[in-house]
Amino acid sequence: MLKHQQQFLSKIATNEGHGENSAFFDGWKAYDMNPYHPSKNPNGVIQMGLAENQLSFDLIQEWVKNNPRASVCTADGSDEFKDIAIFQDYHGLPEFRNAVARFMEKVRGNRVRFDADRIVMSGGATGAQETLAFCLADPGDAFLVPTPYYPGNDRDLTWRTRIRLVPVVCESSNNFKITRTALETAYQKAQESNIKIKGLLLNNPSNPLGTALDRESLTDSLHFTMEKKIHLICDEIYSATVFRQPGFISIAEIVQEDTASCNLDLIHIVYSLSKDLGFPGFRVGIIYSYNDMVTDCARKMSSFGLVSTQTQHLIGSMLSDDAFVGRFLKESSKRLGTRHGLLCGKLAKVGITSLKGNSGLFCWMDLRRLLKAQTFEAEMELWSVIINEVKINVSPGASFHCSEPGWFRVCFANMDDETMIVAMNRILEFVIQSKGMEAKNTRKQFWGSKLEISLSSRRLDAFFMSPHRMSPHSPMASPLVRART
Repeated sequence: MLKHQQQFLSKIATNEGHGENSAFFDGWKAYDMNPYHPSKNPNGVIQMGLAENQLSFDLIQEWVKNNPRASVCTADGSDEFKDIAIFQDYHGLPEFRNAVARFMEKVRGNRVRFDADRIVMSGGATGAQETLAFCLADPGDAFLVPTPYYPGNDRDLTWRTRIRLVPVVCESSNNFKITRTALETAYQKAQESNIKIKGLLLNNPSNPLGTALDRESLTDSLHFTMEKKIHLICDEIYSATVFRQPGFISIAEIVQEDTASCNLDLIHIVYSLSKDLGFPGFRVGIIYSYNDMVTDCARKMSSFGLVSTQTQHLIGSMLSDDAFVGRFLKESSKRLGTRHGLLCGKLAKVGITSLKGNSGLFCWMDLRRLLKAQTFEAEMELWSVIINEVKINVSPGASFHCSEPGWFRVCFANMDDETMIVAMNRILEFVIQSKGMEAKNTRKQFWGSKLEISLSSRRLDAFFMSPHRMSPHSPMASPLVRART
């Protein structure tokens, strides 16, 4: 923007606080400019940088077809159109708040209870995070955030609120586990820099690690915040994506077990339906605070980002169907586990390891051995090859503030089976060429005699006979050679 234009705009409008100048968003832009399509653009970029849950949409669609009254825009549901259309109370529809509270309980195995009167809605988790930041901190204050963490936090929590994020450095040596030492170190450094710490933000399950926090980590984090007299914010938007033991443990369970030594006014939960149900477009975000003043203030602030009553009505009806919710949660978990196992299992067959995960819509892939040097510059060179030559958008660890170069987040739930096969084959050919591996036997070892999942052999055979399959003789010759020079 020209300097003379900037003088007429606010600092927010002219700064780069949105964070779009990062490889995380650059990958999205590369996909948008050249999106893969099996027939229209078979050589396009495959989007594996977007954490969307599309694996169980058939169950959702089936329910919608069988329950037309849930929508006021159908003939069966139109008799409620007026009441829904004119509803303006920012508390939200009672049936919506009750259904969300019960759904949150079911996701947590009915081991905890949530008060529907504390459910505050917001425009997605983004709006919920920012609203809480406005409620808990002033400009210049800071939250501690364990690394690696979701790049959007830099936008959601700091851009308009003008607060800061202080990283709590976690390392691969203990699988990026949050330790009391790491928390204390980050807190002390902030104190020495005269930065006022107002809270600790936990993402559980973790984006990008794909792991759920264990009881010890949650308890240690709770005790740490209580001792420091700071807030504990738990972002639990991936809570229903757990597909393998150990299961998900909510901070609500820890608080319930340790009420005597816990100041409930310092505990807050962020939730949404974007990941667990796959509804990012519905913009359903939830704030659940045990603090009455925060609940009251957040509800007033929610006027700036309410969930439409039409959406509330549909969601309230859907989540009140116990049989459907039970079936969906079980089947979604199963499908996520199958897809995760497929991706990580195939990667392992060609020597590409990933962090052992049990949740989320992604895996945390370790490509440190493919770096020309253990630097973030080398990581960016490798990422450039992957997105520009291999034509897959994966997200580099640096964009997640990872303390070690060479880690990449790979999303697996935002595509159909056929696209997943194409993506894995691109990865296979990339590894063969970059490592100088023998092609024929490596491919046989990678794919096996058949896919060990619900992909039919007919689909796989059709794929290998397709003229659009990446050839070992494709122009992408030795990409790592270019990355290393």
